[in-house]
Order: sequence, then C-alpha cells, then structure tokens
Amino acid sequence: MKILLFGKGGQVGWELQRSLLPLGSLVALDFDSTDLCGSFTDPGGIAATVRGVAPDVIVNAAAHTAVDRAESEAGLAHTINAATPAVLAREAAALGAWLVHYSTDYVFDGSGSDPWVETDAPAPLSVYGRTKLAGEIAVAGHARHLILRTSWVYATRGGNFAKTMLRLAAERDSLNVIADQCGAPTSAELLADVTAHALRAALADARLAGLYHVAAAGETTWHGYARHVIARAAARGASLKAGPEAVRAIRTADYPTPARRPLNSRLDTRRFREAFGLALPDWRLQVDRMIDETVA
Repeated sequence: MKILLFGKGGQVGWELQRSLLPLGSLVALDFDSTDLCGSFTDPGGIAATVRGVAPDVIVNAAAHTAVDRAESEAGLAHTINAATPAVLAREAAALGAWLVHYSTDYVFDGSGSDPWVETDAPAPLSVYGRTKLAGEIAVAGHARHLILRTSWVYATRGGNFAKTMLRLAAERDSLNVIADQCGAPTSAELLADVTAHALRAALADARLAGLYHVAAAGETTWHGYARHVIARAAARGASLKAGPEAVRAIRTADYPTPARRPLNSRLDTRRFREAFGLALPDWRLQVDRMIDETVA
C-alpha cells in the first residue's frame, strides 16, 4: 500500500511519519514542498502530485493554522484549508483512494457547556473556522474519507502553549491566563497513533468512513492547563519564578485578539471510541510526559 502524506513538517505530520510507516510505503511532503509540485498554495500542482504518486491513501495534515493571521489572510487560508483539500477529494475519488483529513473545534461557535457531537450544527466564529469547515464539506463529498476533528493540539517538538508558560514562569513573578475557554489539550503523538489504527480498520471496513471527534479525555481551561504545567515542571526540578499559585485567571474579553475563539471546545469522542475500539487517555498523561521530557 502506498500512502501520500501532506504536511510532514507540522506537529501532527511529523508524528504521522512515524505512525504510518508500518502500514505501507510512505511518501511525505510538506505543505509548501516544491518536490513533486507539492505546494498547498497551488491546487493544480497538488493535483499533479497526487496523480504522479497514485497513492492508495492520502493523509492531509497540512493547514493554515495561524488563527489570528488568517483574519488578514483570508484568501490564503481558504486556498490551504478549503480549495486544496477539495482538490485532494476529487483526485482521491478518481483513484479510488482513501482520504484522511484533520479539522478543528473552531467549526463550532463555542456556546453552551455540553461536549459537541458530530451532528451538531457548525457555526464558526473566525476565518480559520470557516475555511476549515469548507474543507470538511469538500472532503465529505468523497465516499472513502476519515475526517478527524480535534482540539488544542500540541507536540513536544517545536513551540507550544506549555513551553511558553514555562518560559514565562521562569521570567516573571506572575502570569495572566484565560480561564473561560474550556477544552482538552491533545498531543500530536496521540492523534498520529489513533489515525494509524483507525485507517487500518477503515481499509478493512469501508462502512467506517465518516466524521469523528478525536481529543484527549477530560477537560480543563487554559488557566488550569498552565497551572498544571507549572506545578509538574516545578515538581521535576525546573527553576521557576512563578509557581502555579501565581497564575491569575482572566477572561477572554480581557485579552482581545483579531480572531474570536470558541469558549466551549469540548468534543464528545464516543462515536470514535466505539467505532474503532480505542481508548483516549486523560489529557494530563501525555502533557506530563511532555513536561518531563522538556525539563529533562
């Protein structure tokens, strides 16, 4: 089996290069790769790439994820998040290939406090959310697809919220962190691993095609996340000026940004867990592992 992966340099794409290898031959390209005409800003080039590789499976981990910048780069965000995924869906259909695509809790407006289920009506608040929803719709038009919506993605490799909090806690006596947005920090490593399991199952049973919510179990706020990260790092010997008690809670309204964020990013993952027989661990488990590695 031949797998074509886009977005290999991103958080999820980097981990997918590892998790997908046991499934077959892997061709991995970045979103702006010039290899095989692979730039996601060039839908025609992407079409040529897919035809040239002729994969059995396409995995799209490429996206315009700079949420605030997308507000002033709407055209670019639409190309990367919607137009090019539509091309992938068309080319996958022509080949009879499977298409795996990632989406986001930002397709919802963040109202209420119940976890979102797959059948809830999307109502994105931002350019990022609207373009990701448009990409979902395009991919869903192809029969053999897996769309995995997730939230608050992080990875040990590169920068992330937890590392930013540790850097600030080492420099400052106190921190202000938003406490009215709720979700589940989800590791790229977890997403990559469950993708490989789900894809293997879907290849054996096409009835598993569809849209699924995938996120770590449990919930927290950015404020709670920051306090947990700092407490864990301090317990592991990190030298910090600000302890968890010095993390002050603020509202989203106190920290205005160009793009509106959903306050409720809870995702109900029951459908995914039952369909594929997989467990999704509590968010703290992999955050703790990341912090231990970072401090070490």
